[in-house]
Formats: sequence, C-alpha cells, structure tokens
Amino acid sequence: MNKDILEGKWNQLKGRAKEKWGQLTDDDWTAVEGQRDQLLGRIQERYGYTKEQAQKEIEDWFNDN
Repeated sequence: MNKDILEGKWNQLKGRAKEKWGQLTDDDWTAVEGQRDQLLGRIQERYGYTKEQAQKEIEDWFNDN
C-alpha cells in the first residue's frame, strides 16, 4: 500500500489498528498520522520487533483489512 492510500484511509483504519496494536498510545497514533515508516518505528519500539517482523505484521494487517 502506498503512502497516499495509507494517508487517505488512515481515519478509517485507525480504530482497527488500535485494536491490533494496543500497546501504542494515543500520542503514538497522533505522531504516526498515516505515515507507514512512523508506524513501523513505533511498533518496533513498543513490541521489541525487528524491522522485518514489524514490516510483516503491518503487511499482514493491511492485507486483512
């Protein structure tokens, strides 16, 4: 999913994303604001994932949603 599509659908997806990654705070979601790279970094930080693990989790989640 490219950046433009992600930003456009961000508000629709944010609620479902909060359910998936509950360890991310509201401040994290505000900082991310549809930026895939920011989301990747926050997931890595909060969950202790490698970059590859976080990328796979994001891709799997987007494919399901």
